[in-house]
Amino acid sequence: MKLNKWMTTAALTMSAIFSTSTLAESPLKVGFVYVGPVGDHGWSYEHDQGRQEMEQYFDGKVTTTYVENVPEGADAERVITQLAKSGHDVIFTTSFGFMNPTIKAAKRFPKVTFEHATGYKQSKNVSTYGLRTYEGRYVSGVAAGMATKTNTIGYIASFPIPEVIRDINSVYLGAKSVNPDIEIKIVWVNTWYDPGKESDAANALIDQGADIIVQHTDSPAPLIAAEKRGVMGIGQASDMSHFAPKAHMFSVRDVWAPHYIDTVKQVMAKTWKPEDFWGGFQEDILQIVSINPELPADIQTAIKTTHAKIKSGEFHPFTGPMVDNTGKEVIAAGHTLNDKELAAVNWYVEGIDATIPK
Repeated sequence: MKLNKWMTTAALTMSAIFSTSTLAESPLKVGFVYVGPVGDHGWSYEHDQGRQEMEQYFDGKVTTTYVENVPEGADAERVITQLAKSGHDVIFTTSFGFMNPTIKAAKRFPKVTFEHATGYKQSKNVSTYGLRTYEGRYVSGVAAGMATKTNTIGYIASFPIPEVIRDINSVYLGAKSVNPDIEIKIVWVNTWYDPGKESDAANALIDQGADIIVQHTDSPAPLIAAEKRGVMGIGQASDMSHFAPKAHMFSVRDVWAPHYIDTVKQVMAKTWKPEDFWGGFQEDILQIVSINPELPADIQTAIKTTHAKIKSGEFHPFTGPMVDNTGKEVIAAGHTLNDKELAAVNWYVEGIDATIPK
């Protein structure tokens, strides 16, 4: 049903809240807040797939609500507050810019359990959760470094937050490990989802010589642009192979259902405690899917081998010694960045000829 009377005029353009029918046995109410549309075929799409799988898993014991296209900022706080006011027991807020609004709402509703994706602030009733996206980016870099003919990777970046900066580094490190002549060019689009901007950024990068496109945005537009221009790209967050069957090398897929199911189990059992959860290859929450069978055999092998080494713990992309692109040591010899340190990366690794926007 639609619950948009409380929404501001500015927010009325957003898709309305959808909820399952009220069940007789007072099921646990779980809410989700998405920064993009569920049809973005990327980040928000996969969160919504996780929501649906979680609801099906509990078979009537859980009812879910979602709000899509929520801007990061004041609108987010209003949406989160309304979900809490309307009786939701658990609320997942799924974008970095929802962090402060989530913390504010949590203070007002101490009996509600909140989980915020990709942030770093926790409280008595707020956990954080995210993916080791840098693992998939490193594999992407290895594949791109081997496949490129121009020695140039194009990276479409969303916002200059640690996750994005960390992943740019990881792509470059992976590519550099197999191709000493690699160069990475970066275009910042300052959006998570805008197919027009994403397509323009891809074309701009291709015009600068990039023949492999990597994206930290959520629509398949960059891959579609790559297909039209005769270059290659890597899918983000979901399996994007069907959008660009020739250009698509593989996708790094986010699989959220296991975390959502586990969290709801803990809330039901009253064992939930705030934590900072990171999931990756080891937990199969991050997956390499749909490797293009037309890729050369050595690249296919490198993708699988690199994935296996990271998954087993044999290799970690952020192990020292490592210096940034100003020559400053950022990781000492023999040290591997822990999660807290990974969440604070605000430097480019040596070799990236760019500056981080402020």
